[in-house]
Amino acid sequence: MKSNIVRVFPSAATPPRDQLLAWKLAEVAADAAPLDPAAVEMIANRVIDNAGVAVAALARRPVANARAQALAHRHAGGATVFGLPRDVRVACEWAAWANGSAVRELDFHDTFLAADMNHPGDMIPAVLAVGQQTGASGADLVRGVAAAYEICIDLTKGICLHEHRIDHLPHIGAGMVAGIGAMLRLPVETIYQALNHIVHVTVTTRQSRKGEISTWKANAPAHAGKLAVEAVDRAMRGETSPAPIYEGDDSLIAWLLDGPDAEYAVPLPEPGEPKRGILETYTKAYSAEIQAQALIDLAFRMRARLPDPSRVRAIEIRTSHHTHRIIGNGAGDPHKYSPDATRETLDHSAMYIFAVALEDGRWHHIDSYAPARAHRPETVALWNRIRTVEDPEWTARYHHPDPAQRAFGGTAIVTLDDGTKIRESLDVADAHPSGAKPFTWSDYLAKFDTLTEGLVSAGERRRFIHAALDLPNLPAGALTELTVEAPDALGDPASLRPGLFESGAP
Repeated sequence: MKSNIVRVFPSAATPPRDQLLAWKLAEVAADAAPLDPAAVEMIANRVIDNAGVAVAALARRPVANARAQALAHRHAGGATVFGLPRDVRVACEWAAWANGSAVRELDFHDTFLAADMNHPGDMIPAVLAVGQQTGASGADLVRGVAAAYEICIDLTKGICLHEHRIDHLPHIGAGMVAGIGAMLRLPVETIYQALNHIVHVTVTTRQSRKGEISTWKANAPAHAGKLAVEAVDRAMRGETSPAPIYEGDDSLIAWLLDGPDAEYAVPLPEPGEPKRGILETYTKAYSAEIQAQALIDLAFRMRARLPDPSRVRAIEIRTSHHTHRIIGNGAGDPHKYSPDATRETLDHSAMYIFAVALEDGRWHHIDSYAPARAHRPETVALWNRIRTVEDPEWTARYHHPDPAQRAFGGTAIVTLDDGTKIRESLDVADAHPSGAKPFTWSDYLAKFDTLTEGLVSAGERRRFIHAALDLPNLPAGALTELTVEAPDALGDPASLRPGLFESGAP
């Protein structure tokens, strides 16, 4: 890996293209480096993981509405939509929208934390949709997904968007464009123009994850996917885009991040170096916000040491700046203590999550967020006795330069009614690559089976798993096998309100 310094330049002193970050990202995407076998295996795991969490979310209204919008844009040679028969095709940008919304809805797929944070699995639906529409092969898709993860992970290591309240979409958008470009073997120039385009149009604020969090939280990365497809299409037609998107004196860095005097170091693979970024990511064992994963495991551990949760007088969770500010008290958000909050808000409340995990000793993607569960009086009482505190040591561990030393958990100090204090710490979630029980193939399969049970037939599950495991060998045109038909998971389309795209809309 090579560290690339990124800073702002006056327009008159703009460096040559080959010194700009977007050009370097495009070169990495276009580089025909050998594939790492472990990365290839992990890509198949993440395709399976995405499908499971998507199927479990198909009946939820934001996902059903996204699917309805996609179905209004049929395309005979297009891409598939989760839940529907494989011969139902829509335009690939709308498949990216519908499938991306399904994958993100339950906040239950993979994750990565570094200088910033993201869900890199959000990128797969857009790359896969384009691959289906263009007749790409399994090997093409693997190359594209490996590039998408590499670019997204490297940007997330080098450039923090969150501290300036910018959502992480520019990083996953860049990854999507890089992945599509790598899959289609597009020229560096084309990928470069599409990268400039996608970063420019995906700069949004984190209000999407603040206050009474709305259903847009699931749609946001799907929208980035739709924009990424359009950015690549436009660049393929020879159109240019705002540049330099990172180094310009009116750029993202100059005005919205650390300013014209800032310097960022973005690591990128050398030419010919395999793209292993995906191996630094991990999937979630629980349907909850990224930084809550370790806190749930910590609550499970502490539960065994507590005589009775009703005896808890107070709980202090000492953790990193990011965790405190995003899902803890540092957000300054009263909704995080409200039993009437949306599911999207509750899964961004460390206090709610820790209370329920401590009481129940389990976490379920539906039961743990049910309104009756959130309104349970004893839970509300415990929930309101929990506070997070930023701890400099945990913040330092969060940003440790050695990936093996990074920590994304915290220390919980439980004070009982007699003054007894029980203290326990956990560095990373059990499912993390450095955790007590990193996810293996059998865990991915068990998670898929649990999420699709009663929603997908046994034969369909076997067909899909076989196709996913054979991903590198799928011939050109066979990527349509990488979807799951689930008619029993779709819900009732008649319950949806019509929009602009339905024939008969007012």
